[in-house]
Amino acid sequence: MNKTIPPGRRSGSVTIPSSKSVVHRLMICAALGEHPVRLEIDGLSKDILATANCLRALGAEIEVSDREIRIQPIGRREEQASEALLLTGESGSTLRFLLPVVGALGRKAVFRMEGRLSDRPLAPFDRLLTEHGMCIRKEGCLLHCSGKLAGGNYPLPGNVSSQYFSGLLMALSLLREESLLTVEGELESEAYVRLTEDALRLSGICFEKRDGFGWHIPGNQIPAPPAVLRAEGDWSNAAFYLCMGALSNEGVTVAGLNPQSTQGDRSVTEILRSFGAEITFSPEGGITVKQGDKKPIRIDAAPVPDLVPVLAVLCCAAGGTSEIYNAARVRLKESDRLHTTTALIRCCGGDVEEHADGLTIHGTGTLRGGAVDAFNDHRIAMSAAVAACLCREPVSVSGAECVEKSYPAFWQDYENLTLPTVSEAGENNALE
Repeated sequence: MNKTIPPGRRSGSVTIPSSKSVVHRLMICAALGEHPVRLEIDGLSKDILATANCLRALGAEIEVSDREIRIQPIGRREEQASEALLLTGESGSTLRFLLPVVGALGRKAVFRMEGRLSDRPLAPFDRLLTEHGMCIRKEGCLLHCSGKLAGGNYPLPGNVSSQYFSGLLMALSLLREESLLTVEGELESEAYVRLTEDALRLSGICFEKRDGFGWHIPGNQIPAPPAVLRAEGDWSNAAFYLCMGALSNEGVTVAGLNPQSTQGDRSVTEILRSFGAEITFSPEGGITVKQGDKKPIRIDAAPVPDLVPVLAVLCCAAGGTSEIYNAARVRLKESDRLHTTTALIRCCGGDVEEHADGLTIHGTGTLRGGAVDAFNDHRIAMSAAVAACLCREPVSVSGAECVEKSYPAFWQDYENLTLPTVSEAGENNALE
């Protein structure tokens, strides 16, 4: 689908959908429990549906709608001879969370991956799992798994995907034996692991966190989440609208977020303050961001890798040079996001340099507009919508439907925002 976006700054309000990071974790905990759970949500996405489909293949009964997910657990079963086919789509979370869960359940399974997912690395995760009892064989887009995990010491470097740690935290408590999940070096994207800890605590799973070392996880535990759960709003998706607000005199208000969330991308508010934006929190839970005195910034991408594309676009609005560093890992996402973000900005007339682990953005205050390829990456497509707020001419996005991976209603919500009048747009451009 091609999407042509009129230029101009947006204002208005939007209610953000539920965090897919939170929904993944709560669904898995519920499916591994013993009692039915109703999970209240706002909106579905392809990644959430992928996890639901995989849990069904493992024996859970799951009913989904835009407002709730009903989960009847897999149950405590002996190893089953039948091979489960798990359709992960392009969801890295689904694959990395459920791979050790399959091993903990002792199931034979085949994961079928789509898009770039089969090219994204699994080492040293796969090796660690095979050392503890699983058999894993990759065959193109298929990942064949069998065997049963045993407890023990599970060491992982801290600079690998945090999803490896989250998957093991959810799986190891199911084993008969106790386990140690140890971190070698500094743990990156730690906030995502804290989300997993939150879901496990909510489900009654006991573990001892040892700072600078890892986790001690007793075995023989069964998750017991509350019968009704509520998933909070998604800070990662909210970041696009919050950045639009930082480019608008009238501002953008985002509802549905938890200001005390442990989601790592909540720190976008701190980044926006550094950028010069004005931010207010309402008692009702809305967050409003307005344009302030824009200034160049330096951004450490290690804690917020998913925000690299939209923050790079934002930096185009401030006169001077901004820098994003510690971002090498984003090359392994749905696209090589350092390369595709560079392409996005250049196609819109911006000035950006791509480095091995980051970007240097030479901001001029405005962009021209142009034709952008989304590269089948939802975060590139949504960043193009933010870029249009800075543009003098329309932005055309090819492959715009890829937003369905995380935020199917994005374009509808975006179009509900207000564009300035022609005279206001001219005045705004003249001020830059």
